[in-house]
Amino acid sequence: MPEPSDGPSRSEDPTARPDPTAGTGPSSPPAAAAATARQPPTVHSVLRTKGYLGLLLVSALVGVPVSLAAFWFVGLEHQLQHWVWESLPDALGLDRAPWWWPLPALLLAGLLLVPIVTRVPGRGGHIPVDGLGGPPAPPRAVPGVVLAALACLPLGAVLGPEAPLMAMGAGLALLAVRPSRRAARPQLVPVLGAAGSAAAISTIFGSPLVAAVMIIEAAGLGGPQLLLLIMPCLLASGVGALVFTGFGHWTGLSVGALSLPSEPPAGIPDPGDFLWGLPVAVAVTVVCVAGQTLGHRVKAFTVGDPGRAVPPPTVRQTALRTVLCAVAVGGCIAAYALLTDRSPEEAALSGQATLAALAANPAAWSVFALLMLTLCKTAAWGIALGSLRGGPIFPAVLIGAALGVACGPLPGLGIESGLAVGLAAAATSVTRLPVTSTVLAAELLGPDAPDSLPLLLVTAVTSFVVGELLRGLIERRTPAGSRGPTERPAAG
Repeated sequence: MPEPSDGPSRSEDPTARPDPTAGTGPSSPPAAAAATARQPPTVHSVLRTKGYLGLLLVSALVGVPVSLAAFWFVGLEHQLQHWVWESLPDALGLDRAPWWWPLPALLLAGLLLVPIVTRVPGRGGHIPVDGLGGPPAPPRAVPGVVLAALACLPLGAVLGPEAPLMAMGAGLALLAVRPSRRAARPQLVPVLGAAGSAAAISTIFGSPLVAAVMIIEAAGLGGPQLLLLIMPCLLASGVGALVFTGFGHWTGLSVGALSLPSEPPAGIPDPGDFLWGLPVAVAVTVVCVAGQTLGHRVKAFTVGDPGRAVPPPTVRQTALRTVLCAVAVGGCIAAYALLTDRSPEEAALSGQATLAALAANPAAWSVFALLMLTLCKTAAWGIALGSLRGGPIFPAVLIGAALGVACGPLPGLGIESGLAVGLAAAATSVTRLPVTSTVLAAELLGPDAPDSLPLLLVTAVTSFVVGELLRGLIERRTPAGSRGPTERPAAG
């Protein structure tokens, strides 16, 4: 695979900062030299840069192998999930997975995860409560990320595939550039990492547009710097979506994109939707922030937290505590099945299938079942966030949807508006990216999204403000130096 060229010089590299000493010789006026040094790069100059055009080419080429790897990873994960939760119970003569099924499944997940998080390079990837990841994962960490995700997700960990996919995509994308080149031009690492992440998750959120918006909003860049980052991501995610779609039709395998095949019809929001929708958004935000706060406490228990003066445990302690947390996740899922007499699969896993079933037939759930799903899945999600490996977004979206639908019978709200509020509020709470969350909720709501956009936008802003206030309150009540739940998620 070709690599982006080094470009003509540092002055033509759009990722390099201007050299304040350039052009200050005897024949160069000091004022003109200072003005040149302060002049930011323009979009035109970025596009004319030879190195950047090479970067775009590499990004387009990176999208193919990264998306192929992501496709087979997600396809394998879903096949394993189907075997554990449907084929195996059926082979044992059971109509569905019994209430106790999550206990041995999550115990096995913890036992499989322990050697990965204690011995494998990269420790299986970042802990989910820290967001979607930090700096791009180095290529040598990718095998551990994949193994950890396959050990946790199919066996019922209440986490999604998005974070492992992003880490895998970033790590594989960096293989396009030799280590010596990455060391010489460190500015390539975050850009190629973001492009690889975008290619890997180009369809897992239901649309490559959501991935692109997430990269833009999480990066917080503007002007030519935004162009520098988003153009490779758009190319890689577009190619990735094409490969995902083509291989999906060819193989017949499901990639489990976050989508609602059928959703209740929604009308134009009325005053009642806003009157009840805002308190519901606040409630969803409180629940999601509580789950994340629990995740930070569990993280301190499993790996320590210097900010709270919690020393790192020994390897043996980390192994034991990881297994205990995995079993605790299974206990929360089993409690849901016992309390509601429903399948434990509804509270396990990432929640994609349950979300689709809930949107298609919300009347199949009683208010009590929805509240128990919210309570038990939030507890399981919080524990998994601080101990297992996976992504934080997908389960939170189901939690918000369940609570929103449970509030639907409130006078003047309705199931459709409750679902919309729950989706937008939960996504904003966990990602802290209100624009991305609005786009994601709109993609999920389908053709009725334009009518719901005013409610989605107000919900996202409300959730963001309430979430930040809650995290600030939590920060003030924790020891100094602890970032805890106030740490923003990174894009890749």
